[in-house]
Amino acid sequence: MLRIRMVEEKIAGLYPQQEMRCPVHLCIGQEAVPAGVCANLISNDYAVSNHRSHGHYLAKGGDLKSMLAELYGKVTGCSQGKGGSMHLVDLKAGFLGASPIVGSTIPIGVGAALGSMMKKEKRVTVIFFGEGATEEGVFHESVNFALLKNLPVVFVCENNLYSVYSPLSVRQPKTREVYELAKGHGMESFQADGNDVMKVYELTQKAVSKAREGKGPTFLEFKTYRWREHCGPLYDNDTGYRTEKEFLEWKKRCPIENLKKSFDLPIIQQMEKKFQVEIEAAVKFAKESPFPKEEQLMEHVYAQ
Repeated sequence: MLRIRMVEEKIAGLYPQQEMRCPVHLCIGQEAVPAGVCANLISNDYAVSNHRSHGHYLAKGGDLKSMLAELYGKVTGCSQGKGGSMHLVDLKAGFLGASPIVGSTIPIGVGAALGSMMKKEKRVTVIFFGEGATEEGVFHESVNFALLKNLPVVFVCENNLYSVYSPLSVRQPKTREVYELAKGHGMESFQADGNDVMKVYELTQKAVSKAREGKGPTFLEFKTYRWREHCGPLYDNDTGYRTEKEFLEWKKRCPIENLKKSFDLPIIQQMEKKFQVEIEAAVKFAKESPFPKEEQLMEHVYAQ
């Protein structure tokens, strides 16, 4: 969690230099979900994500240098500088990719799980998405198919209460919780505090073990909160869609600060120093890497 936080704070600090020319969606405040979930996965497992994917990519084992190079549009980036922040991929780490189209990677993850089952692989697929994706028809189709085929997949919903600037209250009935949508399809579904990394870890552990044993899919909803603006490095509480009071209440529930109480200060300082060195080296690598050449523009395109 600390590593993800420090990486994203570095991105936020560098972004105004105008050298990263892609949109960035930061997960500062939400680090417990990627950390707690991915701690249960092995490199052979699959994960797919959405536009807010930095934490998922890093927690799954994605290469930091390649990620930052991608944000700078460099050829050494994980998508060769063509995708930017919202199209991260690292096949060596089992991170199949991210897409900004809401709900789009849900059927991709289900398809990957189907492929794993057909190949008789002991591989689990985790699909990360926000609560807004549960309002897409493809979510319900995918949940139904995963149940029908008893697929080794874990649906992980990061409910940060907002879809861009729209709160849940204008999008879903107040009498219904998000996890009940999957439960209504007959899927085993759970809800927990997404800012408590141990609760995230323990709940995911059960779901991953169940999937690996061939006992089918699970839906997990983790309530959490993003601190920064929907898209960009700044804070946007002044725009009026959420209050400063609400923001401060959630900030008190910071997953990192609360877990730090369980560690001695020297240990935390040692970790921070280690991560700082790693991050500075990654930034240097990204800035010094070359841009893609013009002739590479049409490479890896399926149609001429």
